[in-house]
Amino acid sequence: MMNWRRWFNHIQMGSWQVNRAFPAARLNAIEQTIQTGEIMHGGEVRFAVEGALNIAALRHQQTPHQRAVEVFSLLRMWDTEDRNGVLIYLLLADKAVEIIADRGVHARVGTEGWTTICQQMESFFRAGDYEKGVIVGIEAVNGLLANYYPSPGQRANELPNTPVIL
Repeated sequence: MMNWRRWFNHIQMGSWQVNRAFPAARLNAIEQTIQTGEIMHGGEVRFAVEGALNIAALRHQQTPHQRAVEVFSLLRMWDTEDRNGVLIYLLLADKAVEIIADRGVHARVGTEGWTTICQQMESFFRAGDYEKGVIVGIEAVNGLLANYYPSPGQRANELPNTPVIL
């Protein structure tokens, strides 16, 4: 059954709304949080935000989770040496956040761990504080990665820290 409210939310979502929620200063703060966190651990964290799904995805009733898995692959998050890449994906039209982790990390944290972080982030998003929500989420992910993948010292950055706007 088609969810017309969801369709409307996606169709009305414009790039200007994404830019308003994530202006350059916010994106810089998010990038800095990722970069600072990666000094503490051996993992790789990325943040991606998407305003809305296209018509084909809506017609196929693609869920935020399914899209996050797709974005994880598109960004080559699985291409880390220790299988410890973590993607934080935000779909603004659905006000949904998903955390997708590579096998190595997910086996240690589990679905409950990611769900807890997503719920924390969503509480800030509901209040309209996107920057705080994303930073709280990144810091929580960084804490988990520091626990499971302590910093090996000097290492190459395998994936860019720059937030991605889709």
